[in-house]
Amino acid sequence: MLEFAQDQHGSRYLQTKLDEADVEEKQAVFDAIIPEANILSSDVFGGFVVQKLFDIGNAEQRRSLAAGLKKNVLRLSSEAVGCRVIQKAIQHASRESQVMIATELGKNVVDCISSMHGNHVIQKCIQEMPPESVSFIIKAVQDNAEKMASHIYGCRVVQRLLEHCASTQLETLLNQILKNIATLAQCPYGNYVMQAVLEHGTPEQQRRLAALVREVYLGLELQQPLDHRLAAVAG
Repeated sequence: MLEFAQDQHGSRYLQTKLDEADVEEKQAVFDAIIPEANILSSDVFGGFVVQKLFDIGNAEQRRSLAAGLKKNVLRLSSEAVGCRVIQKAIQHASRESQVMIATELGKNVVDCISSMHGNHVIQKCIQEMPPESVSFIIKAVQDNAEKMASHIYGCRVVQRLLEHCASTQLETLLNQILKNIATLAQCPYGNYVMQAVLEHGTPEQQRRLAALVREVYLGLELQQPLDHRLAAVAG
């Protein structure tokens, strides 16, 4: 089973057969894979098999599979293959398993956000978990607000927070962001955060942003044109 899972053709064969398998056959595959799930989740072909198990498993099988990955959540999140497995786990796991994964991610949220692979895992948490369960992400971002909003990957996380969380949860974060509008509005990544505030912020936050844009930019000659959506607000 393990040899098949790590082989290009064997991996595809297993995935196809899992769609046709009966309850006992599926359980046999889970029993064989779970003890080695951490190794397989880093393997280019084995990772697809682990993801397939999250797709077809019942609640208890998914819980056991997620528990088997617990000690390696941060490592897998920073890997090209592993991050896809953790995203699948977040998508299909129970609330209990999601909290377990979030607890592990909470040990180093900033590095995870800054990772080209890990940031997708953090975004998946925001998209799939209840807003009250991602306070650990909000805290990490608001403590590094300007850095995160102007980061190639951090800006994506800030945008997801604006899309999925209540404005009351993000008040401190947005205050920090609006203090740095002069820098962020012209930043290749920060300007997307400014646009997200315009789209998802409260009317008061939108008014504050518009007023700050006017104060900072109106009548000034810019080195680079301000993004057209922000310029429209300033005008």
